[in-house]
Amino acid sequence: MTDTTTLSRPRRIERLVTGQRTSDGAGVKLTRVLSNDLHQRLDPFLMLDAFGSDQADDYIAGFPDHPHRGFETVTYMIAGRMRHRDSAGNEGLLENGGVQWMTAGRGVIHSELPEQEEGLMEGFQLWLNLPSTRKMQAPWYRDFKAPELPRYRSAQGAEVTVIAGQSQGTAGAVQREGTEPLYLDIHLPAGAQFEHLLPESHNAFIYVYRGQVQLDGQAVPIQKMAILANEPGCDGVRLQALQDSRLLLLAGRPLREPIVQYGPFVMNTKQEIYQAVTDYQSGQLTR
Repeated sequence: MTDTTTLSRPRRIERLVTGQRTSDGAGVKLTRVLSNDLHQRLDPFLMLDAFGSDQADDYIAGFPDHPHRGFETVTYMIAGRMRHRDSAGNEGLLENGGVQWMTAGRGVIHSELPEQEEGLMEGFQLWLNLPSTRKMQAPWYRDFKAPELPRYRSAQGAEVTVIAGQSQGTAGAVQREGTEPLYLDIHLPAGAQFEHLLPESHNAFIYVYRGQVQLDGQAVPIQKMAILANEPGCDGVRLQALQDSRLLLLAGRPLREPIVQYGPFVMNTKQEIYQAVTDYQSGQLTR
C-alpha cells in the first residue's frame, strides 16, 4: 500500500464506534475499541484495546501468564514500561514509542507486566488474525524500539510512524503477505490534511486518540473509531485535522474465513477450539 498518487474518490465514514470500558488481565482498565461483534466487518482485525491512565491501580497488576493460539498481537506503547516474557524464551522491555509484535501461531504462553509503579501508562494492543494455513505455525516475536520504527514527514506536516505496511514509499517495521496490514500512527497539526491510497477490497478504520479530525465532511472526535465504508470505486482515505490531532489508521486484506473465538484462542472451527483448550489444559499448547 502506498499513498503517492492523488485520490480520485475517498472513502466515506460508514459509522462511528464508541469503545466499551472494561478490564482485562489482572484488572487492567482499558477501552475495547474493536470487539468481537466487529470480527467479520473488520476482518482480519479481531480486537483493538486502548489503555491509558496515570493511576497505578489501573494498570499495576498487568497481564500475568496467559495463553494464545491462532493470531498475532501488536502492542504499541505510547508511554510507560512493560516487560514481556513468553514460553518460547523471548523477553523484551516495551517502552515509550516502541512496538512488540508477537505471532502466537500454534501456541504461546506469555506475560506483560509493568516496570513502573507510578506515572502514565498509555498504548494500544491490536489482535490480527492469521490465515488458516498459518494458525499452527511456530511462534515468532520481535521488539522494536522507537528509533527502529520507520517514520516520515509529509509535505502537509504530518508526522507518520509506519508500524506495518507501506506508506509514501516508506516500508513499515513488519510486512505480512496474507493479511497485508497497514498500521500507521499519524500526528497532524491543526488544519493539516493527510491522504492515503487503500485497496478497494481492504477493510479500514481510524481511531482518534488526540484532538479531532474531519473525514468526508464529518467530524471524528477523540476516542472514536470511524469505520470506513467499502464502496466500489473508492480508492483511499482523506482527512483533515480540526485541531492538533493524533490517530491510528489501520487497513488489511480480509481473509474471508470462519472466525471462532474462545477467549485467547482464535481458530476456524469449534473442533480446533476444543483442541486448543485440551492442549492448554494438558500442557501441550506450546509443544
